[in-house]
Amino acid sequence: MQDNRVLVTGGAGFIGSNLANHLAIENEVIAIDDLYLGTEANLDDAVEFVERSVLEEDLPTDVDVLFHLAALSSRAMHEEAPGRGAAVNVEGFINTVEQARAAGCETVVYASTSSIYGDRTEPSPESLPVRARTGYEASKLSRERYGEYYSEFHDISMAGMRLFSVYQGFAGAEEHKGEYANLIAQFADQLDRGVPPEIWGDGTQTRDFTHVEDIVGGLELAADHELDGIYNLGTGESYSLNELVARLNETLDTDVDPKYAPLEMQNYVHDTMADPSKMEAATGWTPSIALEEGLERVCSPYT
Repeated sequence: MQDNRVLVTGGAGFIGSNLANHLAIENEVIAIDDLYLGTEANLDDAVEFVERSVLEEDLPTDVDVLFHLAALSSRAMHEEAPGRGAAVNVEGFINTVEQARAAGCETVVYASTSSIYGDRTEPSPESLPVRARTGYEASKLSRERYGEYYSEFHDISMAGMRLFSVYQGFAGAEEHKGEYANLIAQFADQLDRGVPPEIWGDGTQTRDFTHVEDIVGGLELAADHELDGIYNLGTGESYSLNELVARLNETLDTDVDPKYAPLEMQNYVHDTMADPSKMEAATGWTPSIALEEGLERVCSPYT
């Protein structure tokens, strides 16, 4: 993307700030965020920051491309306050897209979630049936249905990106979030401090860990190609939490065993793995950061 005017919602958050900073090199980028989970400190000077909620009117939506990442991203937040979760994740999505559409924007890229696939130890293609097992998943599925509506009824390019376990280290975007930071960042920091990371269950659950830099590249390509429909962004490889802790210990040169707690969470997704072939066929996107390199980046501030 070059010489475009771009809006990133949730732009001071983890993924949003990485995307905004990257795009600002060659585009005019506005980032809006209500700073509930984000911080303006994540953003480079080249990004114009506006403290706003996606539920407000008169948003700066006179743009060429809208990247809608703003969300309550924790399932716990949705179970504690279902109405607020639906308001931010669904009403906020509709409100922002409506304002962008009215301003003439015809390219929208938005975040969905891989958890709607449920437990999958095999690669999950976009054609699989999906279900809403939690309030968080219901909100993201609602986005996908409204994305379909905007595409079919208003002829807007609506790219829904199902993201798989995005990670980065605390440095740069996640430290202020504490328990809401991504799992790898939390575990690395705990191991460096000699604190046993807590794993729910026996640690055999698996995740498709995808570095934020690869996610940013995929989001940009989705806009470049004006994709429409649903696409996975994940590596196609999965690792157990036990293996993750072992690899982090090796990278940090530490020797801290995890502690295990009962897995009491209802409808917990035990295993995830992406099938990224649709995205690769559409844009040529392939993840470039293997887990080993990603963990080295996460751990580099500590070594």
